[in-house]
Amino acid sequence: MIGMTGFGTEEGVIKGVGRISVELRSTNHKYLEIVSHLPEGLLILEDKIKKTLEQKIKRGRINCVVNVSAYQGHEIYIDEKLLACYIKKLKLIMQRYHLSGQLGIETLITLPGVLSVSEKKIMAKEIWPVLRSILLKALESLMNMRKKEGKALSVFLEREVKQLIDIVHFVKHRFEVVSKQRLDSIPTELERAAFLKEIDISEELDRLSFHARSFHQKLTDKGAIGKELDFICQEMHREANTIGAKSCDVEISSAVVRMKSQIEKLREQVQNVE
Repeated sequence: MIGMTGFGTEEGVIKGVGRISVELRSTNHKYLEIVSHLPEGLLILEDKIKKTLEQKIKRGRINCVVNVSAYQGHEIYIDEKLLACYIKKLKLIMQRYHLSGQLGIETLITLPGVLSVSEKKIMAKEIWPVLRSILLKALESLMNMRKKEGKALSVFLEREVKQLIDIVHFVKHRFEVVSKQRLDSIPTELERAAFLKEIDISEELDRLSFHARSFHQKLTDKGAIGKELDFICQEMHREANTIGAKSCDVEISSAVVRMKSQIEKLREQVQNVE
């Protein structure tokens, strides 16, 4: 069994780019939803990241945050054509107005548009192999946490469903005793049949017992079983409601309350199962 809550992180260095980190957070969700937060230069890799995560995760809301920091190196650009135009124009003005002085480089590079400095652009296709390796390590950490949560959930669910099965057994036995007592006190066969039809919960108990055993068996299955377990809980709750409505005994009614409480415990924790 695998849970849906977890966290995984990993970082590394990409030569010529800088330090890159991947952070994965997983929370409960009815379906699989992957939300990526990527630097502008890596947006093209969003689909690749999703497909990588989908190979291991079948259910849950996954937040994937990729950060790139400490870019190594900058690009310096000098617009020589523009610089030549500046020099030509300035020399003409100096000649025309008989100005003295020299055009120094410290003056020329400050002229608008001559010198520009920018960080190197991230080349997504080039860094994907390294990013994928970092992503897989973060995913492994995340899955370890989800498996650890799944193990704890499995222990809890097994204990609680066994208690539910015990309550169902008690109600079955109690119904046999109560129905026999009531039927013995009814004089005619027709009245007995009508009374039994009104209070008979044998079929509901059989179905509830079947669902509880199915739930217990599912706990050992591999893969994404959360949706199936949730559906079984809904069916058990339906049968418990019918049993409670037909109850003709205080002890059975009290047991049904405990029964529904157990089912609610199961259903609440099943929401955490992948």
